[in-house]
Amino acid sequence: MLISDSTSLLWLVYGVLSLVVLLTGYLGLGFLPRLPRLVITWLVAGVMWTPAHFRLPLLEEGEFYTGFAPAAVVAAVAFLEHNRATLVPVAALLAVGAGLGALVGLLLWWRGRHRGTLDEDHYRDMDDQAPAAHRRGGQGERKEPVIG
Repeated sequence: MLISDSTSLLWLVYGVLSLVVLLTGYLGLGFLPRLPRLVITWLVAGVMWTPAHFRLPLLEEGEFYTGFAPAAVVAAVAFLEHNRATLVPVAALLAVGAGLGALVGLLLWWRGRHRGTLDEDHYRDMDDQAPAAHRRGGQGERKEPVIG
């Protein structure tokens, strides 16, 4: 059950909070153009969503607890413990996750940029003497919005 299993509940909470962080980060970068905003947001997503295997010693001699955690958390703990043997592979894993995230952001920008373009075959040749309303695709005069 989800409530009784603390590991799955922890991952669920981490996933929801990471989505909140990514959304607020994307909206906070609204002053940037779309390309760097998407690349930075997905780079952070790649760092946040990369899992890593960890191993912690228990109180009993020779006993260890192993599991999966976000690679950023594993790297932070390894850095604070000065555990270079754990930090180097996890940092490499974080770099790969960041690179893949940036690539996803770049692909999303490219897809959004090229999805709405029309080829020359989609354009209709119109006579230069045609009224402007017909060239714009309107039905005659411009209609103003009415409230009420």
